[in-house]
Amino acid sequence: MITEINFDGIVGPSHNYAGLSLGNLASTRNFGKVSRPRDAALQGLAKMRANLERGLPQGFFLPQRRPDEGWLRQLGTTVAEASAQLRANALSASSMWAANAATVSPAADCVDGRCHLTVANLVTMPHRSHEWRETLAQLRLAFADTAHFAVHAPVPAPFGDEGAANHMRLCASHDAPGIEVFVYGESGGPFPARQHREASEAVARVHGLDPARTVFAQQSAEAIAAGAFHNDVVAVANERVLFAHELAFADREGLYAELRAKLPEVEIVEVPASAVSLEDAIRSYLFNAQLVTLPSGETALVLPGEAQENAPVWAWLQAHVAGNGPIRHLFVHDLRESMANGGGPACLRLRVVADPATVDPRFIATPGKLERIEAVVRRYWPEEIAVEDLASPALWRDVVAARAALCAELDLRELDQEAF
Repeated sequence: MITEINFDGIVGPSHNYAGLSLGNLASTRNFGKVSRPRDAALQGLAKMRANLERGLPQGFFLPQRRPDEGWLRQLGTTVAEASAQLRANALSASSMWAANAATVSPAADCVDGRCHLTVANLVTMPHRSHEWRETLAQLRLAFADTAHFAVHAPVPAPFGDEGAANHMRLCASHDAPGIEVFVYGESGGPFPARQHREASEAVARVHGLDPARTVFAQQSAEAIAAGAFHNDVVAVANERVLFAHELAFADREGLYAELRAKLPEVEIVEVPASAVSLEDAIRSYLFNAQLVTLPSGETALVLPGEAQENAPVWAWLQAHVAGNGPIRHLFVHDLRESMANGGGPACLRLRVVADPATVDPRFIATPGKLERIEAVVRRYWPEEIAVEDLASPALWRDVVAARAALCAELDLRELDQEAF
């Protein structure tokens, strides 16, 4: 049965607050604080478990090998000899944000009738630029059925591509042909625009999308300057519903008109800046919620606790639900460790529309499998990491051992090796 599967990134044992992401205000704001990798992973697993209980298909991706010694070798150094900055880049656990793993086009949209996935190159930020090799390895395992999937290597540099965080899909139902919306940025403000239009156009060509059902929309410079480093910080879509801030797009009226022409049943839920400022939207990660369709057919938002704690955001959400808007349910989760590094519920997952039976079952979550993952996390994940701990050989060994234990528990030992 064709359905939407959310694949969450399991938070890795090296999760830390090294402040590596320019333009990500939460990451910058929390630089130098003590992280809690064990709590971070358990919070993510709790969200996965809750979504399973809601009847939503759930998958996962494993943390990547850290420190990335192969990447450091390419730079002529080692984890012991590297500068503090390079070492922090090599220890980043940012692959936990699976929304940046790839761009996904379901089979119904692609000319060859297969689901296409293009791994993001993430070239704008050094700490993420070396993720793609291990991401590609995992995707080629998880989606190895070439009758149903095509997994592509990244768009070449210098064209920056940050994956599904800058891609939306609107459709009558998940298994029906959809309208694919690629959101790109333009440079010139205080922070870099990470998604290039050229990269989005390349992905659309590689996936074999119908140009008549493909939209390229520019993110507003105001949103990027306010800290919306990805489109999914200010907009998210699910089936017929587009949920966006008033200031998300450079030409909102033009985009809305194009969407209504291509998909007349589209429902555009716009949050006005007069009700929720860009600052509040970004700080609360209102739009970085998971917008999902429940088995009942109703639309729900899976939100971080910060959205409930922000008075204007929560007031708007309560009024929308009370007014019988398209979003009918609000589910709130504690994801403070992820949020403190700049990633909410939507950052943690990659949406893949497919038949779960065609996916390698090792990557599909069940209640029992989540319990096994949780046991490994409780046993092996560090309780705390301070930034100065990143120089500790004991930490490096512990992080490698923790990931190896998880690979063994899930019978994915082939991932327990360097991607170089």
